[in-house]
Amino acid sequence: MLPLADRITQANTLLAPYAVPHQGTLGRVIAEAEDETRFPFQRDRDRIIHTQAFRRLKGKTQVFVAGGSDHVRTRLTHTMEVAQVSRDIARTLQLNEDLAECIALAHDLGHPPFGHAGEEVLNSWMEGQRSSFEHNRQSLRIVTVLEEHSSLHHGLNLNREILEGLQKHTTPHDAPEGNHSPHGHTLEAQIVNLADEIAYSAHDCDDGLQSRLFTKNDLLTNPLGRAAAERAKARGTSLRGALIHLLVTDLYQETEKILSSRHVSSLADVLNAREPIVRFSPEMSRSLGELHDFLWKHLYLHPRVQTCNDQGKTIVLALCTSYEKDPPAKVSELMKKMQGALIEAICDYVSGMTDAYALHQARVRGLTKQKTLGERHPDVREEP
Repeated sequence: MLPLADRITQANTLLAPYAVPHQGTLGRVIAEAEDETRFPFQRDRDRIIHTQAFRRLKGKTQVFVAGGSDHVRTRLTHTMEVAQVSRDIARTLQLNEDLAECIALAHDLGHPPFGHAGEEVLNSWMEGQRSSFEHNRQSLRIVTVLEEHSSLHHGLNLNREILEGLQKHTTPHDAPEGNHSPHGHTLEAQIVNLADEIAYSAHDCDDGLQSRLFTKNDLLTNPLGRAAAERAKARGTSLRGALIHLLVTDLYQETEKILSSRHVSSLADVLNAREPIVRFSPEMSRSLGELHDFLWKHLYLHPRVQTCNDQGKTIVLALCTSYEKDPPAKVSELMKKMQGALIEAICDYVSGMTDAYALHQARVRGLTKQKTLGERHPDVREEP
């Protein structure tokens, strides 16, 4: 086996000149000895997936509150799909797969229970406390402060490229606050932004069809949905996979066009760019926007989904209000550990809960009599 430094040098020869090299360029916040065998971003990947926050993603809602079906996506399966798409795109464009994977694996760590509904009500409660909540910012807080890798410091001490990728993460669902970096996005961070959009656009179509919130005929009224269905039928594959193929192929073509027209030849060129380089074509952006409009109408605003969302909001707000009056031991421990305010500790505690744990805590405190959220639709079949 070649020494680590030699293997890194060898691996770097496969990267495009504008990719982030395998050894990184920014380093860690706290200097530490390199691993004997793993590349720096491989170590970071392992630190992320072994956190409690990552494991809790399996119990957090993506779109539907758990209980609608065992087969719809959770935050964990969504994260895995984003990481897979990110790696595929990075490899094809000769970029740093490990870095893209790390950003993808950490991008949703800060999501609270009950999906975007939970985030909305938690932010509203925090605004009443003269603060705010945003899941991308919370993801960064988790890896830099709340989780622990070493007894010598808080956080995971990840490479700065990952931290900046989390600061810059944004999709049409997100509302990030500020840009704390003096330069632009790495291409690897830009990939994750679009891989997230690709993944949820495809799997939300899949989940909506499987849960019978809309029909295939409904989806065929959308141009992009119709194009994906035609490709899926011709190849005998899934509509989800066909939709991902159409989006990724367009991304490759448009990105290569921009790389060439802007004469991008180094990482510095990427970081100095004022606009994203990895992007969809204008035509695909319009088509994807129309698909998002379709999903808002037929999925996100569906009465069944809204009922679950409203129930989740009620529970999150009730927990925050109750904990402010009578903090549980966990909140007190967080205050002591972080040397922070009560409101901050409540936010950290509640946002870290799974759907089931939040519901359980609400029942323990007598805040709800519900045992589950949402009802199983009679048409949904759970087959092994």
